Amino acid sequence: MKVLANDGISQSGIDALKSKGFEIITTKVAQEQLESYINENNIDALLVRSATKVRKELIDACPSLKLIGRGGVGMDNIDVAYAKEKGLHVINTPAASSASVAELVFAHLYGGVRFLYDANRNMPLEGESKFGQLKKAYAGGVELRGKTLGVIGIGRIGQETAKIALGVGMKVVAFDPFIENVTIPVEFFDGQKVEFNIKTISKEDVLKQADFITLHVPAQKEYVLGKKEFALLKDGVGIVNAARGGVIDEVALVDALDNKKVAFAGIDVFENEPTPAIKVLMHPSISLTPHIGAATAEAQDRIGVELADQIEALLK
Repeated sequence: MKVLANDGISQSGIDALKSKGFEIITTKVAQEQLESYINENNIDALLVRSATKVRKELIDACPSLKLIGRGGVGMDNIDVAYAKEKGLHVINTPAASSASVAELVFAHLYGGVRFLYDANRNMPLEGESKFGQLKKAYAGGVELRGKTLGVIGIGRIGQETAKIALGVGMKVVAFDPFIENVTIPVEFFDGQKVEFNIKTISKEDVLKQADFITLHVPAQKEYVLGKKEFALLKDGVGIVNAARGGVIDEVALVDALDNKKVAFAGIDVFENEPTPAIKVLMHPSISLTPHIGAATAEAQDRIGVELADQIEALLK
C-alpha cells in the first residue's frame, strides 16, 4: 500500500511505515496537482499537516484513497465529515504535539514579560548607540511566578500548558464548555509528582481574573476573544494564541494593544494564513512565530510513529 506524506513526515515515521510494509512517498505535490498525482500513483493514504487542503472535490476525485491522516490536532483543512460519509478513515495525532505547543506558549509568555519581542528588534539597530536608553526602556519587566494564567480550553494542550504554569508557581483558572474539572499531574525529573484539581469556571470569570490568557480551542465560527471580551480583561494583560487562526479578532486585538488594555500578545496562528495582516506583523507589541507550535523534533517523531501505528491498525 502507498502512503503519500504530502507535508512531510519525520524519519521515525518513515521507518515505522516501511517496517510495517508500506511504501512511503514524501514528494511534495502542489495542491492543484494533487488529484492527478494520487490517481496516477494509486495512493491509498494521504498524510497532511496544515498546508495541504483535503476538500470534498479531492475526495470525490480520488477513489483509491482509503485514509486521510493529519499530523497534528486541528483538522479544519480536511472535510472530515464528508470523508467519513464516503467511507474513508480520518485520523489525527491529538496527543503527540501537546507538550511542544505548551512550551511555545511559555516562550511567548517569558518573552512578553521581559520585552524580548521588542528588544530583539531594537538591539541590532540601536544597541551600540543607545544601550542606556534601551536598558531603561526594558527595565520594567515582571515575573510569571505568582500571577494567574487563564486557560481557555483545558483539553490536552491546555492541560500541558497548565502543567508548566503550575510548575513555575502560577495560579491557573480555566474555562471549557465540555469539561467541568480536571486533575493535572505535575511530574518532576526524579519521579515525584504533585496533582492539582482544577474546576472550570465561566469564560467571563477567567477573563476578569487572569493576568495572562492562553487559548487552546479548535477553529470556531465566531471569535472566542472579540471586542466584547477584551472589555472584560484586566488592564495590561498578556495574550497568547497558539491554537487556531480566527479565534481572536485581530482588529480588536490591535486596538487593545494600542490603548494598552493588552500589554503584549504572542501569536503563532493567524486569521489570514499564510498571508497574515501587515498590522499584526508590524505591531511592536506582538511576539510572532509562523505556526510552529508542533514543530519540534520530539513532537514530529511522536506524530510520525503514532500515524504509522494507526495506519497499520486501520489498513492492514
